[in-house]
Amino acid sequence: MFRNLPKGVVALGFVSLFMDVSSEMIHALLPLFLTGTLGATALAVGLIEGAGEATAQIVKVFSGAWSDRIGRRKPLLIAGYGLAALTKPVFAVAGGAGTVLAARMADRIGKGIRGAPRDALVADLVPEDQRGAAYGLRQSLDTAGAFLGPLLAIALMLLSGGDIRLVFAVAVLPAAVAVLVLWRGVSEPPRHDGERKVPPRLDRRTLAALGPAFWRVAAFGAALSFARISEAFLILKSADAGLEPAWAPAVFVLMNLVYGVVAWPAGALSDRAGQGGLLRLSILTLAAAHLIFAATGGLASAFVGIALWGVHMGLSQGLLSAAIARAAPSELRGTAFGAFNLMSGVATLGANALAGALWTLSGPGATFAAAAAAALAALLIAPRYR
Repeated sequence: MFRNLPKGVVALGFVSLFMDVSSEMIHALLPLFLTGTLGATALAVGLIEGAGEATAQIVKVFSGAWSDRIGRRKPLLIAGYGLAALTKPVFAVAGGAGTVLAARMADRIGKGIRGAPRDALVADLVPEDQRGAAYGLRQSLDTAGAFLGPLLAIALMLLSGGDIRLVFAVAVLPAAVAVLVLWRGVSEPPRHDGERKVPPRLDRRTLAALGPAFWRVAAFGAALSFARISEAFLILKSADAGLEPAWAPAVFVLMNLVYGVVAWPAGALSDRAGQGGLLRLSILTLAAAHLIFAATGGLASAFVGIALWGVHMGLSQGLLSAAIARAAPSELRGTAFGAFNLMSGVATLGANALAGALWTLSGPGATFAAAAAAALAALLIAPRYR
């Protein structure tokens, strides 16, 4: 299954798998922990999720540029995954929304530190004609962790009588395994002398050198971020439809099962058939998911929307990474992933704050209708290349 890809790519996939087991054990229950155990509002959930994700995306621009400057990716990966692992125990002892916000921000800073260098390292490890498959494989393994984590959370919730804090405590273990696999299993390829000649700082000249093709992809990614609100709202929607708290992680189980099944084949298909058509299909799928959430209130229809959300993620995530790697100069690849995520992060913060406000003022229908409109708007500027 993995024999045609470098072992470093496979190892990075398993690092993502174990860290996502840990993260999704927490993330799948965090909205209910905030609103139920700690008494926070949906607006607070939106702000915490938006601030956390935006922080991760913003930090990526600096970590990506720094990895280009020093010619190394792995030290930043170790720092990022290590910081994320250290934050996990804080969720288990949090006594208020402020503590959760601080832990979530630190966790997302860790994600930001590792994100762009990791994506750049995947591109460093494989030739261009294998990048769709490489990113798709990493995303599939990442999503397998995001599928297994909520399953483990459900089992622990049922066995412990709904002890959310116990689930959060157990989440520390797979995070530690992820750091160990990274330390022992990933090696960087040698860098050529030409790839070391990068500008000494993140300035206007550097950003201009990324080129128009990259900035078109980045603008599209930012527009899409307005439509891709936090999955926390999927959990709140399912709870409104009658899903019991112990089964809330089932939202992520279904979404990530579909996501993982779709991601690798979609990436491999894009290497042969092109990325543009698959990206546009992914946007239409996301809009359909939002419209289902907006128009219906039953649990069965909510799970249809969740499955469609997973199809969208599987079709889009690896393809966007491959598009960035293709559009950016190789010596600025880390900077490119960072700049892309900076733009997406700012959009994510605004999208989740708006979603939380709409939910509080007008309910779920208005929230998902606005997200569907944002998806259709993003379709207008979707890349037209193969």
